[in-house]
Amino acid sequence: MYDWFPDKEIIFAPTGLWPIEFDINWKWRILSDRRAEVMAWQYKGLPQLKNFCASNNIPFHYVEDGFIRSVSLGALQIPPMSLAFDRQDMYFNANGPTDLEAILSTFDFDGNADLMRRAQALIEQLLSAGLSKYNSSADAQIEEIYGPKTRKRILVIGQVERDASIAYGSREKHSNNDLVRLAYRENPGAQIIYKPHPEVLQGTAEAMSDPNSVRGICTVLEQDISLASSFRTIDHVYTITSLAGFEALLRGLKVTTLGCPFYSGWGLTDDRQPTDRRKRKLTVEQLFAGAYVLYPKYFDPVAKEYIDIERAIELLGKMRAAYVSPNSEISAFNPSHAITPATEE
Repeated sequence: MYDWFPDKEIIFAPTGLWPIEFDINWKWRILSDRRAEVMAWQYKGLPQLKNFCASNNIPFHYVEDGFIRSVSLGALQIPPMSLAFDRQDMYFNANGPTDLEAILSTFDFDGNADLMRRAQALIEQLLSAGLSKYNSSADAQIEEIYGPKTRKRILVIGQVERDASIAYGSREKHSNNDLVRLAYRENPGAQIIYKPHPEVLQGTAEAMSDPNSVRGICTVLEQDISLASSFRTIDHVYTITSLAGFEALLRGLKVTTLGCPFYSGWGLTDDRQPTDRRKRKLTVEQLFAGAYVLYPKYFDPVAKEYIDIERAIELLGKMRAAYVSPNSEISAFNPSHAITPATEE
């Protein structure tokens, strides 16, 4: 965070503060500095922190990774290339409005032809590069993994089941195995393919439901292949709240959501948890423009400067190419070492 705000003094408060600790040690520090702003990573701050800031006219934002993050996983402490700053709530919280939802509900996309042309070009750029939120997974010859396609093919996207996006984005508790069983019941005769979350496959997150329990009705992917590869030859994607559902929409695939992620409720998905707040119909390009262009900020971790999404995609593509190259000396824990800052010609 220091690099993101070089003109500000950054002070980190410990997580898990007791209210009395905040009252004694932190409240006066915030109130005594007219420059004070407060940012909370997800919900790691005190529950009353947002109301405290509102009562004292102190700027407050929730902070979370953006949708184009890095090569390696966030669990490996790789710095993000994009961040989302939201004054109202975390974008994945379906229980109330967020800044992202406000953009998607009110922005005049039809009146901004330049933005829509830009969004279309960016989608093509992103898909051509095969990039996702995380990009350490390998590309694969999918026919060797899925086999010949002789019937409808369903991809079930696993998530880290303790993840906040499920806790706040789904009213009902669903496990990954529940999702697999639902896809199986609703698509008799189809080939069901279950892709566990990369953090589960790499051992940085615990699997709360055992994939072995559903092996009789699906193919469980053991290797950590890229999302771009896994979508090939797929007809329909099932997810609880995963961003992978939106990436499937970008590829024209049918998507069923059990929870209420930011991209559901706009007329593009098969929603099992509808929301009354989202009354507008959007195109995929409009949804992309709101969520990827207007909402987050992008940052070059090497040049240490803010950049636009076009530059972010270009940099991330180079980082990923260096990361997966067998001759690369790049560190698995810091792919940005392979990139040098751009210079003016």
